[in-house]
Amino acid sequence: MMMRRAAMKLAGALALLVGVGVSQNASATEVIKIGTLAPGASPWGQVFKVWAEAVSKKSEGKVELQFFYNGQQGDEGAMVGKMKAGQLDGAAVTAVGLGKIYKPISALQMPGLFVTWAKLDQARDAMRGEFEKGVNDAGFALAGWGDVGAVHVMSKGFEIHNPDDIKGKKPYMWRDDVVQPILYQVIGGVTPVPLNVPEVLPNLNTGAINLINAPSLAAEQLQWSSKLDTITEDVSAMAIGALVFSSKRIDALPADLKAIVMDTGKIAATALTRRIRSEDDAAFNRMKGKMKVVTLNADEKAKWQAIFQQTRARLAQGTFDPALVAKLEALAK
Repeated sequence: MMMRRAAMKLAGALALLVGVGVSQNASATEVIKIGTLAPGASPWGQVFKVWAEAVSKKSEGKVELQFFYNGQQGDEGAMVGKMKAGQLDGAAVTAVGLGKIYKPISALQMPGLFVTWAKLDQARDAMRGEFEKGVNDAGFALAGWGDVGAVHVMSKGFEIHNPDDIKGKKPYMWRDDVVQPILYQVIGGVTPVPLNVPEVLPNLNTGAINLINAPSLAAEQLQWSSKLDTITEDVSAMAIGALVFSSKRIDALPADLKAIVMDTGKIAATALTRRIRSEDDAAFNRMKGKMKVVTLNADEKAKWQAIFQQTRARLAQGTFDPALVAKLEALAK
């Protein structure tokens, strides 16, 4: 019921932009192909469908946003590669996909840096010009920023209190992530299992992995949480995302059609951000009712902060510009 109400609110916002109610139109002359890892029935998918309807109506059927859900176009690295090759026009991506376009954006998800939306918003606003220029210079257009959720440690059959508790376990690590490998190197004694997102659920089923770091809503929608029984209350990062297009493809549209896609995309991204933050909180509360909750004490928190600080220092030695890391750490205070 909450999801339907949220979808109706978004429909109203987009309908206000186009000046009419949203409805389907056929025989589009421009088809914009967009990839996403999100399931079609997820909150992300629901928003994308409303957005597609609004674009179709506003353009009088001249533009169709065609979404490929559930990683049909591959993981985010593959989607970015396809956009560069002209095989895909756009994608809804997380920090991993954004990092494939402009690596410095991934620094927003360094562990222990931003653990509230307010601090993340402040930093992202401060870095917006630099980051969006980097995206544009790489040949992409950013229609709008979005969020994925607050990152928690989830596990099966054991609790994680200290960094040492991860040693000997089998944590999932997103194959294209540039941050997590450094985190596990700093912890030591850990051999993470590198996987793409569509590979996670099968590996949870077989027990090949037994620990993940993920937002509650994403873990719920991708069915990961049903395979886990413990969740840590503390947040290690705020997972971000964005709607991006190939500049070559979007610039090839007539000016009026380009404006429709980009303007409605901005509204969809803003509405999606508000909705995802709320629904991620709700998903975490649902998990707390089903899973064992680990609450860290002051000593445990201090140990994690020390590991996070060492990880960020290591990331500043080659992965990211030291000046960028220092600037983001200052914004986090």
